[in-house]
Amino acid sequence: MVTVADPAQAGLPTPRRGARFLGFLRRRRLFVIACALGAVLRVIAMLGYGPAMWFNDSYEYVSVALHPRPHPIRPDGYGFWLLMLKPFHSFALVVFTQHLMGLATAVLVYALLRRKFGLPDWGATLATVPVLFDAYQIQLEHMIMSDTMFTLLIVGVVTLILWHRRLSWKAGAAIGLLLALTALTRSIGLPILAVVVVFLLIKRTHWKPVAAVVIACAVPVVAYMGWFNAVNGQFAMTQSDGLILYMRTAKFADCTKIKPDLQREQDLIPLCNNPNVERSKFSQLYLWNNGLGEVLHRYGTDKFDRSINEAASRFARRAILAQPGDYLSAVVGDLLRSFRWDRHSQAAVFPDPITWNQYQFDSKGVSGRDPVRLLTSLPHWPSYLGWTDRDMVAYEQGRASTKVYWPWATFMERYQRVAAMPGLVLGLVMLVGAAGVVVRWRRLGGPALLPLVAAAALVVAPAATAEFDYRYLLPAAPLAFLSAAIVVRHGLRPSRSREAAPSEEARLDPAA
Repeated sequence: MVTVADPAQAGLPTPRRGARFLGFLRRRRLFVIACALGAVLRVIAMLGYGPAMWFNDSYEYVSVALHPRPHPIRPDGYGFWLLMLKPFHSFALVVFTQHLMGLATAVLVYALLRRKFGLPDWGATLATVPVLFDAYQIQLEHMIMSDTMFTLLIVGVVTLILWHRRLSWKAGAAIGLLLALTALTRSIGLPILAVVVVFLLIKRTHWKPVAAVVIACAVPVVAYMGWFNAVNGQFAMTQSDGLILYMRTAKFADCTKIKPDLQREQDLIPLCNNPNVERSKFSQLYLWNNGLGEVLHRYGTDKFDRSINEAASRFARRAILAQPGDYLSAVVGDLLRSFRWDRHSQAAVFPDPITWNQYQFDSKGVSGRDPVRLLTSLPHWPSYLGWTDRDMVAYEQGRASTKVYWPWATFMERYQRVAAMPGLVLGLVMLVGAAGVVVRWRRLGGPALLPLVAAAALVVAPAATAEFDYRYLLPAAPLAFLSAAIVVRHGLRPSRSREAAPSEEARLDPAA
């Protein structure tokens, strides 16, 4: 029998290491408790709704996983994530990974605020509350949708940039790759590249890291665009940007006001709406609704055809230039809706009741007497090479429609009634970040500038190019709270002592 005098030689944890770990957790007690509670909520959601919840876009993502191709409407990043998990044939596993992504987003925000900006445990934990506890965040993680992955990626980009006092070219390459994944997950990720590059330039970052960011982002994106070109005959990421912008303008576009342009470009005339038909207040219906959307079928081909996308883009630009006031009114109206206080009132239902209901935990009809019920049947719609419901069954190798289980679903439905971040709170938090950036104008806004601008871009871009949707606000929340926490940590009016001391903010800001 051989005895080992030192437990470390046997690979066993020593009491000293255990004490260090316990000390590590004690110093972060509040966040550990908050993270554990957030994990418990996610477990309850998984117990209450199995195997996953569905949105209109979900079926196309699964179709890409089953039949890989460059999708004409949205990039394939999330579809490839589903493809990677396909061998397990489990939407529950997909949802589990997305809940882990939500928790990981909170960890990144907390770690950055604690390690690099010196916030106390309670302050850094407070900044993670929207990610950990917002019921709509948890519900979005539980759907087969790209938003949770997108949120983690963009928070990861901001974290990497602010973490490094001086950015190396290797760190720049890592940031560029994350930006590429962000852009391939959601199209709005590509403009974030411009935000990052401008931020690095005004902070006087050396040209090598900046070049590494651009090149590392460009290579995967250009490769994807090349694949898209080989299949669809257009060097682009999607074939829907013009159609989505047309959707934004269709509810106010007046062909009598843009008549001179239409006389020069006769191919745009089919996109004019019938003046005798009442306009819808929902822009998305002009693209997706079988009634109002029929305008796009007047060309006699699929509406996501390249030529129709290009024509729709030109029509939308003509409408914006001819009716700038109407366009601005539509954008501002959506922005104001983003910052509403109420979320559950009848007036808050937007962009339409069907879409709004898909963001709700629902437990109606399930109880102790009837503890299980089918939430909804999967739609029987044509897909790329089959039907949507059959695609879901093929991926899952079994039942994929959502079932509701009592009492877990009842708990989540009631939790959602009270645990949701009002839009007004998001707006006030962004104002705090903006105030801090303005105060630090001599320092070009300081490190709070990047998360603030990224959050603002995520809020404004959908209103400007598509239409407001509640789920578009959720990725902006952790960035907005991160920016506000940095501002509050250093105060809105820096004292001379802070100016004299080499604070973390000053070290992150070469222009200081």
